[in-house]
Amino acid sequence: MTQARPQHPPLPDAGAPGRAQSVRHLPVGLFGSVMSIAGLSLAWRIASKQYGIRASIADGIGIVALIAFAVLVVAYLAKTVKHPEAVAFEFTHPVLGSFFGTVGISILLLSSVLGRYNALLHEWVWLFGTLVTLGLSVVMISRLFNGNMAPTSVAPAWLIAGVGSLDVVVAGGQFTSGWGRELNLFAAAVGGVSALVFFVLIFSRLVHEAPLTGATRPSKMILTAPFSVGFIAYVNLSHHVDMFAALLFYFALFLFAVIAYRLITRPAPFSPTWWGIGFPMAALTNASLIYADAVGGAGLTAIAAIMLTLLSAAVAVLAVRTLHALATGRLLAA
Repeated sequence: MTQARPQHPPLPDAGAPGRAQSVRHLPVGLFGSVMSIAGLSLAWRIASKQYGIRASIADGIGIVALIAFAVLVVAYLAKTVKHPEAVAFEFTHPVLGSFFGTVGISILLLSSVLGRYNALLHEWVWLFGTLVTLGLSVVMISRLFNGNMAPTSVAPAWLIAGVGSLDVVVAGGQFTSGWGRELNLFAAAVGGVSALVFFVLIFSRLVHEAPLTGATRPSKMILTAPFSVGFIAYVNLSHHVDMFAALLFYFALFLFAVIAYRLITRPAPFSPTWWGIGFPMAALTNASLIYADAVGGAGLTAIAAIMLTLLSAAVAVLAVRTLHALATGRLLAA
């Protein structure tokens, strides 16, 4: 007789207005907002170097990312102290647990933001983010070896473990000698192979199982991240844009067009999970700017400009909607 697979509670939607707010309901996935804002800052920094745009725009956005991270760290520590059972539920959940990886990736991206001001601070923050990211990858991936995982538990959020390791190379690409190079190569190996395996599993789940629910539909955009982040990581390691890099970039662009169309034609109600579109878009925008600069041409320059505009608009809208949900009692309501 076949053993029944465990069923897990569904992911929560945004709370209803009028209910009491509590830090208990703060989702760890909200750190995706820090990733999105930091990624936007890095994109504007690249644009400032390539097109002569004022660097103060990137600096201002970077400061916002640092403030958002500080606020979320304090808030989530408060949740950990007051509601440890809620944190344990998130951490052990087969889908929600993957979003803990957004904490490590946020630290990595913020190390690049800080690198503009202090190279040593960049290196130490990057090293700390690397240890956090790789540690969480070990936990999340080893958890899968326990077996008996329900097919419907497979979700785009699983890719965060792989993408996080690739972000080690994205944020630390300039550390090209000694232990820095070896650590980058190790992270690239872990991230590249695990992202590929998870992508196949998730693609199969989306084809053969029930569709994702409204709250998780925006997370489909994470499917683009392994290829856009992989592009940046590969270029940082190889120091040039070749045909393999181009293939990664164009497949990420193709997936973005497909998923964006589906999200526009079938929009999900707003919830913090919508930040799941922000950081993949940020990665693709940075990749677009790098590829356009390396290859040249009016078409690629236009694509990079369009992606930067879309990313800026998306982050602004998500930030306004998140703050509005907080002010109206929806964000932290049950």
